[in-house]
Order: sequence, then structure tokens, then C-alpha cells
Amino acid sequence: MTDKPYEPLRPSKGPLGELFAPVAGFGVTFSSMFRPTVTEQYPRTKTPPQRRYHGRHQLNRYADGLEKCIGCELCAWACPADAIYVEGADNADLPDGAHVSPGERYGRVYQINYLRCIFCALCIEACPTRALTMTNDYELAGPDRAGMIYEKQDLLAPLAEGMLAAPHPMVDGTTDTEYYRGEVTAPTAEQVAWVREHRPDDPTLDAAQKVAHGDAPPPTPRRHRLRGSATKAAVATRQAAEGGHVATLPVPGDGPDVTEGGR
Repeated sequence: MTDKPYEPLRPSKGPLGELFAPVAGFGVTFSSMFRPTVTEQYPRTKTPPQRRYHGRHQLNRYADGLEKCIGCELCAWACPADAIYVEGADNADLPDGAHVSPGERYGRVYQINYLRCIFCALCIEACPTRALTMTNDYELAGPDRAGMIYEKQDLLAPLAEGMLAAPHPMVDGTTDTEYYRGEVTAPTAEQVAWVREHRPDDPTLDAAQKVAHGDAPPPTPRRHRLRGSATKAAVATRQAAEGGHVATLPVPGDGPDVTEGGR
């Protein structure tokens, strides 16, 4: 042992430091008082999240309008929260060989319970056709519990300009393999003629006919967007009361695009 007195490693304060020590903790407060505020004015102004943010789901379509979901139920099996319910059906049961999706089956019922969903994206990993992806839309609150169960029509990607609403036949001479490989890039004249015969009032016929005849460019699949910035906070509340969980596309330029590949 040594008789040397203990010397602290921390340097001791000088007379001035000892004088201001009781109020030194307020230094951070005083320095922040003169900085600009960074409070987000939500919902009047909305800041989009990162592109790979796990938001609400989307059921995607092929370029001719057929759905990518084949009703395999793998997403429901992979969901650890049991939030997804799927019922598949056969395309052969539809009239005159019409298809909702390429191949033999399609998703007749598709539900996601957002009261249970934990946004883990395991359902995205399980999907074999890239039918299910996640968007950047995080506004999922609603006024009642029933509205938090999203149905298929709530999750389907919007029809892009030039797509032909299903059901209708697949592109002649193709199988589901050509669809999975991305070789189908637009509706054909034969598909347009079939829809015109069976559903002459279909609103997508004119735009699809222009694409099929080469008078318009092939359709680009559309994605759900984050709702645009509101001018008053009451707008968000009113939209929720009116069933705002059903997403609609705003005016172009009003809100950022979301990625189909978000996972």
C-alpha cells in the first residue's frame, strides 16, 4: 500500500466553473431556444417515409389488367399474426374461359386484418408471383374495428390508363409462364373484343383499345400513393368517417409515389 492521497481522474473545475455548476444543465435548453423548430405539421403537411417502409399492402396487376394473385394462400400460411385470410377459386368456373388471373386459380376472397398485422413482410417473401407488395401508405387508422379489415377491392392496385378490367381471357398463345416472365406488356385486340361483347359498358374499353391498336403507349402499372397534404386537420377525420381506408389516387403530383418493391 501507499500513503499517497487519492487524486480523482476527472479534472477539477476552476472558480468560474464552480460558480456556474448549479445551472450548467440548462445550457442545452438555452442553446435550443434559438434554433428553428422541427415539429412536423401533420396532417397538414405529410413527410413521405423511406421507399422501403413497410406500409399497407397492395395486390398488383399485370399490364393487361389481370391480377397477379393466384389464391395459393401461401401469404396466409406465412403470416405469424394470422392477419390474412384468402379463398381461392378456379378460373374454369368463370363464363367462356374468362380469367381473373393467369393460370388455373385466382384469389376470390382476400382480407387483411390490420388490427393484427405486425408489418413484418413475411407474406411478401412467401408470395410466388409477386402479387403482394407493401406500399408507403401509413395512414391506416379508422373510426371502427370493422373498417380495419381490408377487403380485396381495398387492396387491389388501381387500373392504369390502358389496362383492361378483368375478367377477360389471357393473351392468345400464352400461359401463366409468359405472364410471370413479364412478356405480357399490354392488352390485345382479342381481349378488347371479348370484353366489348360481354361487357360493352366497361369504362376501360376505350383506353385499352387505343393501346391494342398502337395509338397509345403500353400501360404502366400504378401504385397506391400516400394521401396528399391536407389544408385542415379535420379533413383526415372526415375521410376516416367516410371510409377513408379505401385508398384513392390523388391528383398527379399531389403526394409521392410508393414503391411496388417495398418489403
